[in-house]
Amino acid sequence: MVASLKRRLMRTVVQAPPPLVLAALYAALIGLGTLGLMQPPAQKLPFGWGDALFTAASAVTVTGLGVIDVAGHLSLAGQAIVATLIQLGGLGLMTFSVLVLSALGLPVGLTHSSFLREDLNQTSIGEVLRLVRVILRVVLICELAGTAVLALAFVPVHGLAGGLWHALFQAVSAFNNAGFSSMPDGLLPWVGDPLVNLSLPALFIVGGLGYGVLTELVRVRSWRRYSLHAKLMLLGTGVLILGAVLIFAALEWRNPATLGPLGTGEKLLASWFQGVTPRTAGFNTVDIAKLEDSTTTLFMALMLIGAGPTSTGGGIKVTTIIVMALATVAFFRRQTEMHAFGRSIALDQALKAMALTAISVVVVFTGVFLLTLSHQGDFIDIAFEVASAFGTVGLSRGFTGHLDGFGRAVIIVIMFVGRVGPLTLGFFLATRQPARVRYPPTEVYLG
Repeated sequence: MVASLKRRLMRTVVQAPPPLVLAALYAALIGLGTLGLMQPPAQKLPFGWGDALFTAASAVTVTGLGVIDVAGHLSLAGQAIVATLIQLGGLGLMTFSVLVLSALGLPVGLTHSSFLREDLNQTSIGEVLRLVRVILRVVLICELAGTAVLALAFVPVHGLAGGLWHALFQAVSAFNNAGFSSMPDGLLPWVGDPLVNLSLPALFIVGGLGYGVLTELVRVRSWRRYSLHAKLMLLGTGVLILGAVLIFAALEWRNPATLGPLGTGEKLLASWFQGVTPRTAGFNTVDIAKLEDSTTTLFMALMLIGAGPTSTGGGIKVTTIIVMALATVAFFRRQTEMHAFGRSIALDQALKAMALTAISVVVVFTGVFLLTLSHQGDFIDIAFEVASAFGTVGLSRGFTGHLDGFGRAVIIVIMFVGRVGPLTLGFFLATRQPARVRYPPTEVYLG
């Protein structure tokens, strides 16, 4: 009987559509995390099932939005559970599924293989498995290096044991672009510390590039030999970071609630940190609720753009925005193809980018509409919260604590969709079906 159920389960898992399998894995991990956080050893101060579910969902989707204080409500065991959920969630749906299926001894079917190859930009399942091994090495090296550097700042303040734990927790959270902090006041007291302001953004950036790009950086040492995807990601990331840092500094330089009281060196460090963090990292060294409205709008745009495909970050993705921009340029130049770095980009990539962007916009506006129905408050705070949830960023203007049960459910769904949705949509867009019937073309007037 047990053997029969096991065979049936294996057959169901192997034959099920990949998006369903991967979404189920994430949902199961959220459920296990909720159960773990509700155990008495995990709680320093008592909290309910709703708080545990929200925290587990935020950790697995590497978001960072919270309805409880990690330092105040969770014991060391509870914080370890959150860090584990962040690590597993940050590995990504594809990598996590390969690891789980391999650990269970389950074969990777043809449908799963095509999804894996499409999402990780590889040509064979063997290459995907090799990529997974590279990913694990990169993750281990980056997080250990980040822990070592952060320990230099935290150990003198929190002691050896406490400093090492805070360094490890922050390094794991930062590399996975989660935004959770194990310290009572977060990173606000560290606004002028060079070690914190340089090491954590380095982890944000590396984690947000995407595992495919990281693999190329490890294996390929020549810019000319990089793939078009890697070149677009590196260039796009650099432009977004530089622009965000400069604009943030210009907008907040004299704001008495953020950069105004700081010295010039601290202002530059804070501008650098805040310029990097909105595209899914979620940490902050200044009070986000006190930003100028113009800066808040900038942050929402950066959160929606997000990081790179197959990375630890969320959002619409940098390459999606770049392809949309290239398609727009091609349209105004009356070109039939998109070009970048001496390579052409197929039309179906533009259609995929349009679909991802359109669905993302619908999800965000639906979330804002639902929250405005059930919550009275500043509209910009509500919109900021939804953008942060969809981009799996974790930055908040203090609105998270005011969410009721319905509002929490909406944000959980948006966080889940923000992490799972783009990959699920990518599967359907990657599954091509030839048209059986062709219709006569006609013209639709636009604009």
